[in-house]
Amino acid sequence: MRYLPVLAFLLYSFVGQAQKASTKPNVIYIFADDLGYGELGCYGQKKIKTPNLDRLAAGGLRFTQHYSSAPVCAPSRCGLMTGRHTGHTYIRGNYELGGFEDDKEGGQMPLNEGAFTLGHLFQKAGYKTGAIGKWGMGMANTTGNPNQQGFDFFYGLLCQKQSHNFYPTHLWKNGEKVPLNNPFIRVHKPMAEGDENYEYYVGKEYAIDKMTEEATGFITENKNKPFFLYLPYTLPHVSLQAPAEAVKEYIGQFEEKPYRGQGGYASTRYPYSTYAAMISYLDKQVGIIWDLVKKQGLEENTIIMFSSDNGATFVKQVDAPFFESVGKLRGLKMEVYEGGIRIPMIAYWKNKIKARQTTDHISAQYDVMATCAELLNVKPAYPTDGVSFLPTLLNKNTQKQHEYLYIEYPENGGQLAIRKGDWKGVKRNVKANPAATWEIYNLKDDLGERNNLAAAHPELAKEFDEIVKREHRPSHVQEWEFIYPKFEVKK
Repeated sequence: MRYLPVLAFLLYSFVGQAQKASTKPNVIYIFADDLGYGELGCYGQKKIKTPNLDRLAAGGLRFTQHYSSAPVCAPSRCGLMTGRHTGHTYIRGNYELGGFEDDKEGGQMPLNEGAFTLGHLFQKAGYKTGAIGKWGMGMANTTGNPNQQGFDFFYGLLCQKQSHNFYPTHLWKNGEKVPLNNPFIRVHKPMAEGDENYEYYVGKEYAIDKMTEEATGFITENKNKPFFLYLPYTLPHVSLQAPAEAVKEYIGQFEEKPYRGQGGYASTRYPYSTYAAMISYLDKQVGIIWDLVKKQGLEENTIIMFSSDNGATFVKQVDAPFFESVGKLRGLKMEVYEGGIRIPMIAYWKNKIKARQTTDHISAQYDVMATCAELLNVKPAYPTDGVSFLPTLLNKNTQKQHEYLYIEYPENGGQLAIRKGDWKGVKRNVKANPAATWEIYNLKDDLGERNNLAAAHPELAKEFDEIVKREHRPSHVQEWEFIYPKFEVKK
């Protein structure tokens, strides 16, 4: 009998630890692909319906000055995953390997061995980690394999080029190919004459549905333990492909002409309706995930964040001006003007994040690592470039500010952007003109970046040059080394 108090104490301690472990908040980070700042209803969109994301924003916090790490896919994802800006990241551009055909699937520049990702951070805190969707940082047989980069579970697309087709022949699951019931579709092949040929670009299994199926399975399987789910969907990145029922909801609402693939990507009879349907279908997936979190009784212990990897696409068949895809901003994907890098960001946590809040806190994707590190009370393996925005999420007055945000982008001529307070510096075509001068804008007065004030502010140009000297580290890829190169730059 004398052992009963000891057993009771041990049992109490065990139960206490289990309860403490169960209170660790789950985190679901949903990433859109090429979704523009103005393409959600809660950010001013009038033509496309996004009811679930609008409700998510109404129930939580909407950021108005959140930035991508880069204006294109791979470096943006690398910045998010590693907490570093593109003057420091290992991946700084869409360095493509291989081709579009299945037998040439080669992916992009792999994430380096020894990298520390968000997945590693959550694993360090005892979480189950999953990545479902588009990876774009290396194939399974490289150092970029997501299963070796912090994720216990991976399902989706390893190669960005494969994601141009929403009806692929296969997806990847933990390093193995999983066949889908689709023929190979050459999406960049212009369509032959004849309306029946539109059907060539339609398969039987839509990749997005498979991703959501796996995501709901991951949540259900891990409902009794803390989990981190990184969910980078491929919507609304072209090709213009969406389920017929989703497209029907928009047919007749727009004056539109058929697209026959003359500019690349899949042909479609209703390009505007299909694009709108793709964004609404993305919204539907968010609703499915959110509903499941509620049904599993996880809502009060789950943070849902939603953002985009960069600004809206530049391809003509989407017609960004028609949809006002970036609102009043200037620029699109592949540009460091606001339209290419300012993105939607929504954070929801029932009873923790106050509802119907908007913040103009200046933040970036590479802050997510610092934010999650503070949330988990776990330190990353190395110092990051981020500033935690957890105080902003929890409505505390302890929020630290960035001295500046820094973006360098070696593609599309070589570009730089620095955001410091209300001031924004932009440099373009640096590869062709290493002596390119700064364009300087006051975003408070000139959100559309129309009035270049560089002539009136030489002191800011000098300050921006000093920031570049301080923040740029030489890259391991010659094509990316356009700042202070020690060799002749390939233009």
